[in-house]
Amino acid sequence: MIHNRKRNRMANYDYSTPGYYFVTICTKGMLEYFGCIHNCKMELNGAGRIVQDRIKWLENHFEYIKIIKSIVMPNHVHIIIKIIDNVGTGRDLSGLKNRTDIDLSGLKNRTGHDLSLHKSIRKIKSISELIGSFKTTSSKLIHQYGKNDFYWQRSFYDHIIRNEEELIRISDYIDKNPLKWNQDEYLCPDFYA
Repeated sequence: MIHNRKRNRMANYDYSTPGYYFVTICTKGMLEYFGCIHNCKMELNGAGRIVQDRIKWLENHFEYIKIIKSIVMPNHVHIIIKIIDNVGTGRDLSGLKNRTDIDLSGLKNRTGHDLSLHKSIRKIKSISELIGSFKTTSSKLIHQYGKNDFYWQRSFYDHIIRNEEELIRISDYIDKNPLKWNQDEYLCPDFYA
């Protein structure tokens, strides 16, 4: 029997488009791997520190994104990611790729990728690809840390942030997440059992 899976992403939307994205990634089974809430503050354990480090790694590794805000909770992570346009060499090269009078051979961005006319100026990964990189690298490090039973939930939740009001509201939600842990929708169902 083939199950019809609910589509998580908006159909026909390019998730590598510059803009703001709110992402929630949960642990498999909503199990609490990353620490605990104590006095309304998140206290990270070793696995939680790995996850926090991998969020910073995302921003450092992919020059076209900025982490606007993030929080690691006991069993999930919230991140606001901004995909930035026209980065890589420090200049806007978007108008150059169709010019035949300028030789881009040998010009490289700061990660060493060739910017020649015969290649695209830059391949921006989609939100799904970025989160895939985050999940893969964090899982590997958490397993090396000794938590071999750790897994991320399949896929993730996302929301395209369309205006400043949404950005403020979601940013406020992230800030207040530890304060509202007892009412959190991502709370493990048998937390109080």
